[in-house]
Amino acid sequence: MPSSSSRYGAGGDKVKASHILIKHQESRRKFSWKDPEGRVISNTTKEAAVSQLKSIREDIVSGKAKFQDIAATHSHCSSAKRSGDLGSFGKGQMQKPFEEATFALKVGEISDIVETESGVHIILRTA
Repeated sequence: MPSSSSRYGAGGDKVKASHILIKHQESRRKFSWKDPEGRVISNTTKEAAVSQLKSIREDIVSGKAKFQDIAATHSHCSSAKRSGDLGSFGKGQMQKPFEEATFALKVGEISDIVETESGVHIILRTA
């Protein structure tokens, strides 16, 4: 039986990742822990969400902010309470664009903007 660490990495069947999700008016669920009634989300265009996330990504990549800190305060996903940590997952467990982007990343790499039915994300692959 292979060790859990051998399942990760190139050709592995699982990855581990954290993410930051920004929802917008086209998201499938227009509410979150940050916006329980969906007032802000319902008034946020996809373009505004992408712009916000691009700015956040620039701050993280430049070292002005830490991914985990921003995830905890800005992400609309309930994973914010774990600093964006989604744990490990395999193929078929996430929305296809999210899965494809995560599996394409190297460990420690941050994705560009990824669009799903949930909203727009940046993803940090952690294993």
